[in-house]
Amino acid sequence: MEEPEMQLKGKKVTDKFTESIYVLANEPSVALYRLQEHVRRSLPELAQHKADMQRWEEQSQGAIYTVEYACSAVKNLVDSSVYFRSVEGLLKQAISIRDHMNAATQGHSPEELPPPSST
Repeated sequence: MEEPEMQLKGKKVTDKFTESIYVLANEPSVALYRLQEHVRRSLPELAQHKADMQRWEEQSQGAIYTVEYACSAVKNLVDSSVYFRSVEGLLKQAISIRDHMNAATQGHSPEELPPPSST
């Protein structure tokens, strides 16, 4: 009878020992240690990704500013086409007057010259 009793006591001891090992392996401080290891391993890579994303954001913001500025410049050019047409007309008129004056100084009478355009 002693052997079954010894087996029962041995089983109780091994069960308690297994339970103790399980509790120690899953103790909160062990979990925190594992968490700390994970953070220590993955943090440099995450920091690099963050730096890359910030650099890409800065580049994107610069490109967006450039495009917006270019669009504004094109719009201003389109809006100023009236002024360009006016300047073109004035230049044509000035050229015509110059030609008229040159012809007059070379001895032609004003009747022989076409009148300056008034564009």
